[in-house]
Amino acid sequence: MSQANLLRRGSWVEARRIAEVLRNETVGGILLLAGAVLALVWANSRWSDGYVSVRDTVVGPHALHLDLSLGEWAADGLLAIFFFVAGLELKREFVAGDLRDPRRATVPVAAAVGGVAVPALLYVAFNLGGDGLSGWAVPTATDIAFALAVLAVIGSALPPALRTFLLTLAVVDDLLAIVVIALFYTDHLSVWPLLGALIPLAAFTVLVQRRVRVWWLLLPLAVLTWGLVHASGVHATVAGVLLGFAVPVLRRTPTPGPGLAEHFEHRFRPISAGVAVPVFAFFAAGVTVEGLEGLRTALTDRAAIGIVVGLVAGKTIGIFLTTWIVARFTRARLDEGLAWVDVLGLAVLSGIGFTVSLLIGELAFGAGSERDEHVKVAVLTGSVLAAILATAILRVRNHVYRRIRQAEAVDADDDGIPDVYQTR
Repeated sequence: MSQANLLRRGSWVEARRIAEVLRNETVGGILLLAGAVLALVWANSRWSDGYVSVRDTVVGPHALHLDLSLGEWAADGLLAIFFFVAGLELKREFVAGDLRDPRRATVPVAAAVGGVAVPALLYVAFNLGGDGLSGWAVPTATDIAFALAVLAVIGSALPPALRTFLLTLAVVDDLLAIVVIALFYTDHLSVWPLLGALIPLAAFTVLVQRRVRVWWLLLPLAVLTWGLVHASGVHATVAGVLLGFAVPVLRRTPTPGPGLAEHFEHRFRPISAGVAVPVFAFFAAGVTVEGLEGLRTALTDRAAIGIVVGLVAGKTIGIFLTTWIVARFTRARLDEGLAWVDVLGLAVLSGIGFTVSLLIGELAFGAGSERDEHVKVAVLTGSVLAAILATAILRVRNHVYRRIRQAEAVDADDDGIPDVYQTR
């Protein structure tokens, strides 16, 4: 039996689709960084009261329990678009993408599970006996837009196979985050609104299964589903995932052109990456540090220590070790042209957690609380450290590979076989 390659590029169709996704997410990551930096600068300036005033401005009808602050609208409303796209991506990957092949799905799924379990365990180890255990899931998420923005700075540091693997791992990571939010961060549950949400959700499902694309039919049903899920006590972003899962992936007939899931993904991914996530970052990242003393106070919080260690060390250990175990105890091997240093760089890069980490921090400790402020500082610190370490590793890797290629060109024998292969 032939060996299966780990971290393959995948099929040509899937590679082309992922290339388009990477472009959108990279631009979104740059906008995300801009929103976060703007929030940090404003929140730590003499005009910080203005930032707080804007973030806490309440809009929406009180009678429908939708009198939310702008920050809450960003977390509960705009992020529903992000999770709708995540739902489309998840269903597409497992129905029509390369992950429908168990041999290809094993590695990213296992790596994502390891990248969630190890950071959570490290966080718990630092917070046993304390009051911060509810934040155990904060360091488990990977922010694909933030990570791809770092890759855009690095340039061609990663081979295409690893770029594909990063995106696939992030998709599975999103699925695990959705499960965690739904199961562990629902404070109260109102059954009747939740049951009521099934009615517009079912109508939405029937329409999309019939390939209806009329926005004035689908949008009201989606908004009603979101509102009822929000009223039930389940985080409203779960409604976005359910709506994404309802959209069919495969076309009924083998005619050219995109299916409905791909059509919606093309429409909403730019809105998600270019508007929803950057706006959420702007409202979520605006923490007042209060100088070096404030930074020291935040980072000596046991919850903050657990988050930084979980993101930087936990993600690296979980993803790298899980991938190595799969390779060690199966017939799988790294694809040609890849080395374990590539996997290490990817594992460190996955420690960049931002959007979902900040969201879980708010759910765990309450938006605006002192512990939530410490969580924001820790998430930003851990993400920056992971980005710096990953950049250093991948730049060194690029330098070494460039020297190898130069040596191959210089040391080639007359028969065209480079001597360097004998000593590599």
